[in-house]
Formats: sequence, C-alpha cells, structure tokens
Amino acid sequence: MFSSLFSGSTHPHAPNFHPTVRTSDPTELFGELEPKDLEWTIGSGIVTETQTWYHSLKDGTFLLCQIIHSSVGMWYPTVQFTCKIWNPVTEEKTWKSINVANFVTPPPSAGTVKYDKRSSRSDQFTIIHKSTTTDPGFSESYTISANVDAELQITLVVSRPALIPGFKLGKGPKGGFSYFGADENSPEGYVVHRFWPRTSCSGIVVHKGQAIEVEGTGMFVHAIQGMRPDLIAASWNFCDFQSDELGGTSAIQMEFSTIDTYGRKGAGSGGVTVNVGSVVIGGKLASVTGEVVLPEEKKAGIRDDLPIQSRARHLEPVHDPKTSYNQPTKVAFSWKGVSCVPDVKGDVAASIVVDVGGPAEPRGLIEKVDVLAEIPYVIKAFVNYVAGTKPYVYQWLNPAELTVTAPAAVIDGSGEGEKTITAKGTLFNEATFIS
Repeated sequence: MFSSLFSGSTHPHAPNFHPTVRTSDPTELFGELEPKDLEWTIGSGIVTETQTWYHSLKDGTFLLCQIIHSSVGMWYPTVQFTCKIWNPVTEEKTWKSINVANFVTPPPSAGTVKYDKRSSRSDQFTIIHKSTTTDPGFSESYTISANVDAELQITLVVSRPALIPGFKLGKGPKGGFSYFGADENSPEGYVVHRFWPRTSCSGIVVHKGQAIEVEGTGMFVHAIQGMRPDLIAASWNFCDFQSDELGGTSAIQMEFSTIDTYGRKGAGSGGVTVNVGSVVIGGKLASVTGEVVLPEEKKAGIRDDLPIQSRARHLEPVHDPKTSYNQPTKVAFSWKGVSCVPDVKGDVAASIVVDVGGPAEPRGLIEKVDVLAEIPYVIKAFVNYVAGTKPYVYQWLNPAELTVTAPAAVIDGSGEGEKTITAKGTLFNEATFIS
C-alpha cells in the first residue's frame, strides 16, 4: 500500500518523500538492529547525527545525556555533549552543553581490546560500547564517562535487556530510513532512527562536588538527519514512558510531519506525518508500530479501525504568547500492532493521555527550549526560518498511566485470550514546533 503511494518518478507531481513505513503487513515492521546500525557514520554534507540516552530514575529524577555531531559541507564539524537533569520535586534543573575537542570514532585500542564505531571519545568524554555483559539478563551496554565541567561529572552504565532487542522500522539496510527527493536511491536528504526501547542504567553523577547514585530505566536512540533541519519537518512529537510494573513496561514514539515541499504528489503536497513506536510488556518487546498519515486523511478524519496505529495527538490547544505557537494542554499517544513475542500471536494496543496544562498553569513543564539558541552556529547559518517564527521544543515530565490490551501470554505468560491492564509510571514527552 505505502510503497505504491510513494514510488519514485521524475514527474512534477510524483512523490518526493518516501517514508520509512512502506508496508501494510504488520509482521514486517520489526527490523532487528545489526551492529553497523549503531555505528557513527560521520556523514558528509549537511548532517546532524546524535546518540541520546534518556533515563527515569528511581527517585523521580530525569536524566538525559546526548552527543551531537553536526556537519555542514566542508566546514569542520561541531561536536557537542549535552546533559539535562531535572528533579520534579524540587524543580531544580541542571543543563550543560559543551563543545568537545578531538572527537574520534572508534577510540584507540585499549591493550588487546579493539573498539568499533559504536564507541567514541573526545577530550571531555568516552563512550564505550560492549557487545557482551557479565549479567545474562542483558545483551550489550554503553559505558558513559564524561567530565562535563568543574560542576558536573558523569559515570553511567546503560544496558539493554536480553529479551528486548533494539529495532528499526523495517528490515534490511534501508530499514528505518525516510528519504526526501524524487529518487530515493539518490536522495536530497534522509532521516533514520534506531532504538533500544528499554534500558537499565546505574552509576554516579557528581554535581557541585556531591556524589549522587544513579539507578533507573530509560531508552536509547541513534538518529541521523541528513538534510537541513528546517527542510525535514515542520513539527516533531516524542514520548518515553517507563514503568517497573508488570515486570518492566515501556512505550516510546518518535513522530515528524514534513513541510509543504515534500509529499506523495511532489511540492505542495506535504504535511505527511510519520510515526514509529514500540511497546514493552513484562520485560519483553511486545510490539513495534509505524504509521503514515497523509494530509487528506487528516482532513477526512483518521480512521480508528486500522490494524496498525502509531499516533501522537495534541488535544485542547491554546495559544502560548511566549512562543507564538498553539501548545497542547493534553497529549494522547496510541499504539496498535501485532505481537513481537516469539510464539505468541495476537494484537497489542496501548494508550496514554497526559495533562500538560497551559501557559498559565503548566503541569510537569521542564523547559521551553529555544532551538536557535542551542543549535551550533555553523548549522544555524544555513537554516532559514519564516520571518517572525522561532522554533521551540516543549519538554514535560509527568506521572502517567499506560493502558494495554494484549494476549494474556504477552502480559504475564499465562492463559489464553486477551487481557487489559494498566501500568503506572513516568512519561517524558516533547512537542517541537519548527514552522
């Protein structure tokens, strides 16, 4: 279905956007990651590549660590290490963003131990990927060691559970890729995401001389934007729900909507929304979801009876005078797909609705991030935004409840038929407005 809608051609009204969701067969959505999928590519041209680790800690604190590698043609690339720590009880926020020196991937060998491009190093941090762990419950890990500045030092081990494989949407070397331009074999640009949908983290954060023990769960994503960011998307939505209930429950989504230039009928047919997600139940990857929604489908009303659904919806929006955007006061996330659990067939559906409040009375608002103030100057110089607009990212952290309906064998490994359960946890979500 999707492949026929977005097949390549040079006709002026031919598709010039080829989304990662290319099949209506739900069993073809899960593409297990291969080692090279998580290697740094350090692409040429205008490319922004990131590795991001999100963590919900046992005391309620939110911790984010990110590496951003930004290239613009012949300019020397900019590499940043960023860290955000948010305590929802005290509302204390720590935000660090530093340019690093002497970034290299892979790092030099350590004695007889050789690393691949899943690992990296700079003067300020070392990230080491290990393909094995001493704990049989985990398959691979990252060790993050960062001397951010005089106030903040970080040592973390982030591990992927053995029963929760990393994934991309779609199988094979093109899995996870959305391409921009008439010819996807020679695209104008691309976007790709690779996920660990649930992780376990432990370690130490030293903040202003005080050592804080870190323990919690989260997710990891390796993302690449192979084009100017203002040409890729008009908006983004992201969510990361984590709960220790039911043996470990998680639900994630990454969604973007194209600008008017890119769509299934060429320039002027944009506004295509692409969403990728997954649900983890009982410490197992339960389902991978993906959906493409065309602008004409949005106008007609998106059907709720489709077998595959992966959606983020802004509810009851209100005007925010600070950003000039209509921000949601509630956000609804929903997933529907087939079971990924071996030898268990059936549908998996999940949903969350979170109240984030409005500009006057926000709920769980961490920050409204001024994008232009944060992106490297070398990228900013090549990005053109409509006069009078300024991109913003809203970030929220709230308690939330995930409702899941799935085969009983997926939920608790016993019985037949379906069960509906709820899991209480923590939801970190973002809404990004670019144009």
